[in-house]
Amino acid sequence: MVNVSGKPSSRREAEASAFVRLSHRVLAALPENPKGDALEVARLAGIMAAKRTAELIPMCHPLPLSHIDVSLRLCENGVAITSKVQTTAATGVEMEALVAASVAALTVYDMCKALDKGIEIQDVMLQRKSGGKSGDYSRARKKMV
Repeated sequence: MVNVSGKPSSRREAEASAFVRLSHRVLAALPENPKGDALEVARLAGIMAAKRTAELIPMCHPLPLSHIDVSLRLCENGVAITSKVQTTAATGVEMEALVAASVAALTVYDMCKALDKGIEIQDVMLQRKSGGKSGDYSRARKKMV
């Protein structure tokens, strides 16, 4: 791991996104999913995953997360996922935001795979981050329909 012991703690935020492409048949079947509410289960899975990022990514520092928000929105052709993570620490929370979005997407797949094996997870990416030595970053938004 990179030595961050000499770095001062500062407020840091990161936002990531992912998209799960679903057929119209799967989207229509979501309310009757026998496994339960796919979007709520995926939201909780993303939150839990952000909290365990350092256990999943070998060189990632464990961080005291002060806020995690994972939101899922049904779209015409799938589910748009956004995660937002905050901390006050010596290193950033980009990985926590990316893991949250990724695991939420994987959970949507798991909840729907009985209906369609052709589900696609797409566009997992960091949208923005703030704080730290490298400063702020913001990706130009891509519209999800």
